[in-house]
Order: sequence, then structure tokens, then C-alpha cells
Amino acid sequence: QLQLVESGGGLVQAGESMSISCAVSGTIFSRNTKAWYRQAPGRQREFVAQITSTGSTNVTDSVKGRFTISRDNAKNTVTLQMNNLKPEDTGVYYCRILAIDYWGKGIQVTVSS
Repeated sequence: QLQLVESGGGLVQAGESMSISCAVSGTIFSRNTKAWYRQAPGRQREFVAQITSTGSTNVTDSVKGRFTISRDNAKNTVTLQMNNLKPEDTGVYYCRILAIDYWGKGIQVTVSS
């Protein structure tokens, strides 16, 4: 059964760093493009970053220079390294497999000022 399990969230102060990971069970979709989205309270879910099967990446403008997405195909994981976090980065972060529009349950990231 396919599962996306996010881990590593929590509470940090502004300016600190945090890494969150998405573990994909099952190998069928292990090399598909993966992405991170986030949803802040009272706001729509928004795209954060994505990485293709060949390692090409794209991040939204608001996190450029601060967030990096990477993947480990051997471990079937996708990691979002978040540096210099800001209070506006607070939200629930979701992992997604784009090809089949499959989502993880999300993980809370809270940045205090």
C-alpha cells in the first residue's frame, strides 16, 4: 500500500533551521517527481518546492536561497532543508507525488518570532 510519511517538523525560532523528510513506501513511485506544499492557518495550500526524477529542482520565490529540496532514491525519501526560517513559513507541510496527485497527511512547522 502506498504511503507518504512526513517527519521532522516542530517548533523553532526565527532564523533557525529545520529539515523535514517524506518517506515513500513502495518502489513504483519512488522516482516520480515529488513536491512539498504548505498551508498556513486561514490560507490556501501553496507550492513550496519540487524535485524531478533526474534531480531538477524548483522552489517558490518566497523561499529561494533559504530552502533546498533533495532526494535519496535508494531510501525513497525527499527532504526539505529550511534555513533562516521566518514566522511566515509556519504551516502544515505536505508531501505530494505529482503524477498521481497523492498526498501525505502533513506535518506541522511552527516558527516563532
